[in-house]
Amino acid sequence: MAGSSKHVRLGVVGVGGMGGHHIRLLLDGKVRRCRLTALCDVNPEFLGRYNDDVEKFTSFRKMCRSGIIDAVLIATPHYAHTPLAIEAFRAGLHVLCEKPLAVHKADAEKMIKACPRNRKFAVMFQMRVSPLFKKVKQMIDDDKLGRVTRINMIATHWFRSNAYYAGGGWRATWKGEGGGVLINQCPHDLDAWQWICGMPTRIHSVCGFGKWHNIEVEDDVTAIMEYPGGATGVFVASTGEAPGVGRFEICGELGRILIEDNELRFTRNASSALTFIKKTKNPFARPASRDIAVRVGTRNPGHRGIIQNFTDAILDNKPLISPGRDAINQVELTNAMIYSGATGQPVDLPLNGRAYKRFLGELVSGKRNAG
Repeated sequence: MAGSSKHVRLGVVGVGGMGGHHIRLLLDGKVRRCRLTALCDVNPEFLGRYNDDVEKFTSFRKMCRSGIIDAVLIATPHYAHTPLAIEAFRAGLHVLCEKPLAVHKADAEKMIKACPRNRKFAVMFQMRVSPLFKKVKQMIDDDKLGRVTRINMIATHWFRSNAYYAGGGWRATWKGEGGGVLINQCPHDLDAWQWICGMPTRIHSVCGFGKWHNIEVEDDVTAIMEYPGGATGVFVASTGEAPGVGRFEICGELGRILIEDNELRFTRNASSALTFIKKTKNPFARPASRDIAVRVGTRNPGHRGIIQNFTDAILDNKPLISPGRDAINQVELTNAMIYSGATGQPVDLPLNGRAYKRFLGELVSGKRNAG
């Protein structure tokens, strides 16, 4: 690693919005062995909000080649993630990117290919450090449910008004953002889904494009996913529903795991439901079940946890919690849901990234209308 072996010198590009949140964490000293040494934004007014102790740049290339940073945190609008990450890798820097990794799979593939083997590449998926989701991941990995039969996630707690969409010219457009609720609000949900349950082989979705708001992209989605072995999943998301629900349910032959209202419930069957179906002589019987208490940690480091892990990976070669190579799966799920919703056809995975890029280009140019 270039620079001091005792700390990581970090530069942030995109200092408004989430970038500003990350900057405050770093300036408050909440990330050990990570020092903010540079800021970059095309808007000098945004840079002027911060004191002169940190070097400021309006040129990302100049920041990357300044010699005062070892890594960059990218917190810009979505389409810029790919060229900025590639530029940083060419300068020999480590990269931590805000979600989503990229707008489409083809760009995500470019980013992964551009990352040198000796550089660290991570994405800001902080649900991976949530005690609740870490516990569910552990339970599935430990086969607590046996064969998984059904997955259900409802993410309708992302309510947004028309004023929200009017507040940023790049938001909720194919050209500026590349999508709507799936690419802006739901990357964390979709990453948690695939991190815990794996990737499906087929997706069929119904998307409402501008269903609840005066926008051109999706603001309401219902997707059905098919898995090898027969498991199915339903994913529901909306920015037009109130009060909305945040619910994640995984069912298997041995019971059910449920996260809702920031609580985890585990209901365990006394025997396999799939075996019981075949062996019972009683037409109305069902396996006995009971709720089992699950101990879940209370400390959630959030964004700080991901930045800390990124720092520790650079300095100590610790495994990344949210590596860039994993993040392409969330992009693929997002793309496939939009593709299916716009065409009315199921989409088989793996998705053809180049075909989706052409499709998205037609939406951006106005040659094609979604829905």
